[in-house]
Amino acid sequence: MSTRAVLWDMDGVLVDTGEFHYEAWCEVMAEHGVEFTREFHRKTFGMNNAGILSQLLGERLTLELLSEIGARKEARFRAAVQGYAKPLPGVSTWLDRLQRAGFRQGIASSAPMANIDVLIDDLGLRNFFDAIVSGVDMPGKPEPVLFLTVAERLGVSPEFCVVVEDAVAGVEAARRAGMQCIAVTSTSDAESLSAADIIVDRLDALPEHVFERLLIR
Repeated sequence: MSTRAVLWDMDGVLVDTGEFHYEAWCEVMAEHGVEFTREFHRKTFGMNNAGILSQLLGERLTLELLSEIGARKEARFRAAVQGYAKPLPGVSTWLDRLQRAGFRQGIASSAPMANIDVLIDDLGLRNFFDAIVSGVDMPGKPEPVLFLTVAERLGVSPEFCVVVEDAVAGVEAARRAGMQCIAVTSTSDAESLSAADIIVDRLDALPEHVFERLLIR
């Protein structure tokens, strides 16, 4: 078994889904008389629905409302994105390169499993991953539970894992998990991602052996 692993966030890292999520949130929250702004979307992208809705609704949020709004939002997202998803630049190359180099790879996404399944099957990427985990029912990022769970399923110690993220909360979760982190500025600016070990605008800008170098002890 490999002693090295790469943990991939999905939205904004493997695939560009930001606008599909934003439009779905706008539509559903408008039905509840709540404005969903682009700035709020930028700040909360990468969080699970419980984290997003707790900030939007505060004490008004109940378990019933969380379930109802979350289900409707995700159903609208899946209906809109299916057939239109494309991997972000460099994704296919890196997944193949890391697999051939013997890295274990996992998805660590705050999205519901139904979303993950739609996207990775649309993109034909399932065979690259040794573990696929949804954090929808876990404490949300920046809590490290999701990353630690994926590392455990991969059988790799946290110190030998590299996380690829695009969200501030995800970078912080990687740090709390004791993992190295590469951040992509697809949904957040470089300054806000400064806690990451490496920051790039696109994955195809990474040097060839960057993952190996991050894990040298």
